[in-house]
Amino acid sequence: MITLSNDRPPPALDIDAVRTFKLVADLRSFTRAAQASGTTQSAVSLKLKRLEKRLSVRLVERTPRLVRLTVEGTGFLAKARDLLAAHDHALSGGVAVQRRLKLGISDHVAGSDLPDLLARLNATDPNLRLEVRLDFSNQLIDLFDRGKLDAVIVRRESHRRGGEVLREDEFGWFAVPGFGRDSSGRIRVAMLAAPCGVRAQAIHALDKAKTGWIEAFTGGGVTAVAAAAASGVAVAPLARRVAPRGTVDIGPAFGLPPLGRSKVTLHARVNDRQAAAALRTVAATFRGRAVK
Repeated sequence: MITLSNDRPPPALDIDAVRTFKLVADLRSFTRAAQASGTTQSAVSLKLKRLEKRLSVRLVERTPRLVRLTVEGTGFLAKARDLLAAHDHALSGGVAVQRRLKLGISDHVAGSDLPDLLARLNATDPNLRLEVRLDFSNQLIDLFDRGKLDAVIVRRESHRRGGEVLREDEFGWFAVPGFGRDSSGRIRVAMLAAPCGVRAQAIHALDKAKTGWIEAFTGGGVTAVAAAAASGVAVAPLARRVAPRGTVDIGPAFGLPPLGRSKVTLHARVNDRQAAAALRTVAATFRGRAVK
């Protein structure tokens, strides 16, 4: 004789809540998770509370300045990734869908954040094929306008409007402590080659202030320019966020002209939902970058 049990199976996990938890874990922020998912911070909090109630554990510890995983949250994160991967695989009919995102990032914007950004993109969608180009902002915008790139993250040039503002960077003149002028009293400067917009702005500011200077180093990328500043070869006009460790802004002490601030903007034309979600994660990451 078969006896039917009245015990009901436990309710299934809410996939959307699990996906929200993964975003919070990856971005370490409720605000950025809300931005990345296109929802509100309160909605993120509610989904996470429901998931914690379903699992009967606390997954996240949250303070006004910090979001971190609990021991249980760390343990559940790997399971959450596996569950989401299996769910997406099932929806695709068991065939991994290869998506492509052609992304351009201004060299002055990317800085040392690029490895972390790529890691976040990969964690968001492992099946996403990335084509990333680092270049000058004006050249990336031109490629975007011609349909060669799906999205670009660039410095806003004076002649260009539109785009989603992600952050605002403060620029300065960065060099090692103790940096001095050359024997003729001129400032040794390291810059990117033309047609870099930051280069043009720096030269215009120096010449307008009638500051004596010499281009002591020309770099093919911001990494090379930052290295020149960090090694004491020259002073470099850089965003404070991407200035190398060990350097300081010597502008005020040397009477160098201020370089002001520059908006970082996102221009996108992405139709694929998963690729758009990955791009929102990148945008949320840029918004949350702390200034050095």
